Amino acid sequence: MNSQIFQYMAMVVPILLSLTVHEYSHGYVAWRLGDPTAKNMGRLTLNPISHIDPIGMLMLFIVGMGWAKPVPINVNAFNNPKRDMAVSSAAGPLSNFIMAAFIGLIYRLAPQLQPLQADAGVTLFLKLNLFYFLFINVGLGVFNLIPIPPLDGSKILRGFLPDSKVYIIDYLERYGVFLILGIFLIGRLTGFSIFSRFLGPLISGLIRFFSGINV
Repeated sequence: MNSQIFQYMAMVVPILLSLTVHEYSHGYVAWRLGDPTAKNMGRLTLNPISHIDPIGMLMLFIVGMGWAKPVPINVNAFNNPKRDMAVSSAAGPLSNFIMAAFIGLIYRLAPQLQPLQADAGVTLFLKLNLFYFLFINVGLGVFNLIPIPPLDGSKILRGFLPDSKVYIIDYLERYGVFLILGIFLIGRLTGFSIFSRFLGPLISGLIRFFSGINV
């Protein structure tokens, strides 16, 4: 089997789990803060089919950063809309970092689980699943903290901005998706990715912090 296809296959389960828990965390925290929208729409579930966005999942395969189908949140259902929206938005990336920390602890306790060149077959496949689960969760957590709509970072930032400055985020919401896709496209065409250039060292540092693995 082609080695790249083998690696892509090893990414499937980690991607599905990482995206699913990320979105579930948004919905669960929003529900606990008073908004039952996700629960009423069947999104408060760990069923990956309910959360996967095809383009966001494809981006995870291509560049290791992506997104899922946003969980619906009714900000008007919150007692403190500005604060509670920021908290429920932060829940997604936080869940990814918690999962990464858990996998990192496993690596620190059992470093022999790291993929090795001598590994093959099922052993290599399982080890790659574990490694990609660590890598994807860190990448997903960091990427979603970028303060560009519709990423979680923009909603978190909105919670800290004074009311007189909130319009900046509202304005960016009209163009955020195109800005993100444009940055990805320029990176693919030129070979210089802004995201990889500036987020890559942070992701590598967090992986090393959680697990002790240098990537």
